[in-house]
Amino acid sequence: MKKQDLIAVEDFCQYHSIEVSFIRSLNESGLIQTTRSGHKTFLSFEELPRVEKFVRLHYDLDINIHGLEAIDHLLDRVEALQQELLQWKNRVQDI
Repeated sequence: MKKQDLIAVEDFCQYHSIEVSFIRSLNESGLIQTTRSGHKTFLSFEELPRVEKFVRLHYDLDINIHGLEAIDHLLDRVEALQQELLQWKNRVQDI
């Protein structure tokens, strides 16, 4: 991954006025992936919408890390079911 495709966690946290420990907790729980380079930790630009979603859920709705894990699992499940439904609809249309 190129350096310009990354944002420092400290910069992200400063921009959003959040604690670096929250990003660390998201990473430790497996909800997001960070990259270390030297003494700095970075987020990929691809990860930003996901991280921002977790920031809003946590800080606006006061949902803890375990709640975020449950919500993430349920949203993944809903997406998988939507894909399966779309496949079934396509099969029915082909008949």
